[in-house]
Amino acid sequence: MRRFARLFTRLDSTTKTNEKIKALVEYFDLADRGDAAWATYFLSGRKLRRLVPTKLLRQWAAERAAVPEWLFEESYSAVGDLAETLSLIVPPGSPADDESLSVWVNKRLLPLRTMTPDQQHAAMLSLWQQTDTETRFVAMKLITGAFRVGVSKRLITRAIAQHAGIDSETIAHRLMGDWEPTAAFFSGVVDPDTDDTKISRPYPFCLAHPIEQATEPDRDGGAPQAAVIAAQLGEASEFAAEWKWDGIRGQLIRRAGETFLWSRGEELMENRWPEIEAAAESLPDGSVLDGEILASELDPQGGVQAVLPFSQLQRRIGRKRVGKKLLSEVPVVFHAFDLLEREGRDLRPLPFRERRLQLTELLDRFPHPHLCATQLFAQQDWLTLAEKRETSRQHHSEGLMLKRWDSTYQVGRVRGTWWKWKIQPYTIDAVLIYAQRGHGKRASLYTDYTFALWEGDELVPIAKAYSGLDDAEIRQVDRFVRQHTRESFGPVRSVTPELVFEIAFEGLSRSTRHKSGVATRFPRILRWRHDKKPGDANQLNDLKALLPES
Repeated sequence: MRRFARLFTRLDSTTKTNEKIKALVEYFDLADRGDAAWATYFLSGRKLRRLVPTKLLRQWAAERAAVPEWLFEESYSAVGDLAETLSLIVPPGSPADDESLSVWVNKRLLPLRTMTPDQQHAAMLSLWQQTDTETRFVAMKLITGAFRVGVSKRLITRAIAQHAGIDSETIAHRLMGDWEPTAAFFSGVVDPDTDDTKISRPYPFCLAHPIEQATEPDRDGGAPQAAVIAAQLGEASEFAAEWKWDGIRGQLIRRAGETFLWSRGEELMENRWPEIEAAAESLPDGSVLDGEILASELDPQGGVQAVLPFSQLQRRIGRKRVGKKLLSEVPVVFHAFDLLEREGRDLRPLPFRERRLQLTELLDRFPHPHLCATQLFAQQDWLTLAEKRETSRQHHSEGLMLKRWDSTYQVGRVRGTWWKWKIQPYTIDAVLIYAQRGHGKRASLYTDYTFALWEGDELVPIAKAYSGLDDAEIRQVDRFVRQHTRESFGPVRSVTPELVFEIAFEGLSRSTRHKSGVATRFPRILRWRHDKKPGDANQLNDLKALLPES
């Protein structure tokens, strides 16, 4: 466990990728398979379900440190991280014999879940007594479910690949989907025989670059935006254009009589989209399609009629099993925009034009109502496409995708291959009404804000936002919050409604869970409106007027 704690410290103390990989490789080289499995589990972002109520942890820590609860809470508020507060405020212990990470998890941590509060109390006192500050900090991170460190899953994959002498793609594939952190599992991850991944392995995704937007809203038929695109990309005839859908990116694989559906986040989506899995059975073996999972209306003949709003797709996201009622109310379709493999042949080196022709031919030969090709627009100039883009929201789209006809299918976000030309976000002027301290480096500053719009004489909360201000502005708002607090509700402060900010968000939907009746998607701060007074902020009805009709 101490070795894992030291690894955490090394990873947390550097921003250099090579140093992080070195630390990880050295850990895997020395760790046994069980420890390596649990380390991979935690470092890749997986967590233990809450083991002990945080309220009890705070109470017991205050008692152990002989400080009043209010002082512990003030310390927690200042530090901003419960695990760090616990590791600092509880008196240092006397480290006992160092047990492995897997023993710690299986014999000390997981049993906490089934203990009574008294048993948990005794176990925590014992843990604190037998750990130094560094080990206790990591242990509390695991217990509270707040274990995070600056490494990506891709970086962990590279480190394991270097440790095992196996290519990263094989390691990445073996770490996909659901798995249990056991010694046997990790032995399989580093097994030099790589034949096991060939059937279900997806290809690394090709990603799009965002196009720089014109600073002013489009006028005169989108001319400003068309000029920006022409300057950046050149001739429109060199690109294919289609809608940029807001769905779930995925690769649909049919090999050896089996179907696999992978998300861009490297998750195997088994049994979540049964219509699409059934549609894939009609495809010949050796087919891999890249596309978007979208909630879509079906016409009486079974074809795709229209794409539904993302809010409808959300009703099915996160459900591992879908009932008949939801299947009927929210049918989904795999909208394919690329063909990566056909009859077992890797098509990625071919130009997009050729891959697209083969995709169309394949789907024409094996039609299915829950599987279709995306619509490519007839080749037009940038001005016409800019005008087309302005109708995106009518189609529940985020804008346009532009893909070079001669581009191969590359790995990751390679500039110049695919571009996403998104529509301008919704914006509204709202009043700051609540603030809360941030986390980590922002733990001492009020950086998490709640904004509201007017409904008559009342301010109704409509969104929370955490980004968009620079450091100087954050310090100014923090000072305002401290000087204009009206009430405190635990960590949240109610402030005098004086500051107005322009808030941007990507989408809107009706919501019965929010007092405003509206849920915003990806809200963030665009700018601080120093030129406006609270009364100049928008009305709630202004926001509701932006809601899509269906």
